[in-house]
Amino acid sequence: MNQNLVDLGEFGLTDEELFAHVDNNAVDAEKITAPRYSYWKSVLRVFFKKRINIIILALLALIVVFAYIYPIFSHYDKYANVLVEGGKHLTPSAAMDKYGHNIHWIFGAGSIGESTFDALWSGARISLTLAFVCAVINLTVGVIIGAIWGFSKRVDMVMTEVYNIVGNVPYILLISVIVMILSANFWSMVFALTITGWLSIAYFIRTQVIIIRDREYNLASRCLGTSTFRIAMKNILPFMVSVIVTLAATEIPSYISYEVFLSYIGLSMSDMSLGKLIYAAEGSMLTPGFQMEFWCPVAVASVITVVLYVVGQNLGDASDPRTHM
Repeated sequence: MNQNLVDLGEFGLTDEELFAHVDNNAVDAEKITAPRYSYWKSVLRVFFKKRINIIILALLALIVVFAYIYPIFSHYDKYANVLVEGGKHLTPSAAMDKYGHNIHWIFGAGSIGESTFDALWSGARISLTLAFVCAVINLTVGVIIGAIWGFSKRVDMVMTEVYNIVGNVPYILLISVIVMILSANFWSMVFALTITGWLSIAYFIRTQVIIIRDREYNLASRCLGTSTFRIAMKNILPFMVSVIVTLAATEIPSYISYEVFLSYIGLSMSDMSLGKLIYAAEGSMLTPGFQMEFWCPVAVASVITVVLYVVGQNLGDASDPRTHM
């Protein structure tokens, strides 16, 4: 068997002549001869492949238009008709007969003659803004701390103990106490929802980072001399995008639900949010002819939370690189 081996020394060449030195370049070391791959193009391709996603996305766009653009042109004034005789608690047909046939009165008039339709979208704007602000804060803090938590063993020891203590305090109880102490307004609600809201997100991200960081291709990248930052950005982040989007899909609707719940138990914001509209119309729920004042904000809040959740979940699935094959 050894007779077939060639003794390179017979050629009279030195090691420098036989072997060429190759620079250790982290970028070139990981280059492969494969078709060019665009992550975000693949995400959009997978997402729009399902027709239901197009319909749900169009519905979300309609919600955003009515919540943020429509109030600019509607010139909603809650007390505009407060002195109008016989203009309160009107059904849609009665409101249109009283104030005119237009979009403002398709849901009738409320307890002080205000347009229920205009009040809904004014409240939806406040509730959506609250949810988006809380989601941005909690996700940003949670992802950053969770990534550090997953990579550093020292941080892991400290943060795990913090999580075990703080994570066992009932979240809704903590929110309620903070809102009661600080008085219920927009920014106190944001503070209450974000003071520990990031912790569960950070723990979930930490778990995902630990799972992904020790996979074979990441170990191979380390052996090739690739920096930790490049491994995190190129190897771990694409898999984490789907996780982050899925978290956002559950977090944003949950903040709307928390706001509605707190308002329903009397801890409503001073601003007329969806939760406060539901709380204010609670007495109309069983009153004949007044039910729309209660059920309209309930229906709008439900539709918004479901649409946000479905879009987020489907976008999270499309963000998973394993679905791009």
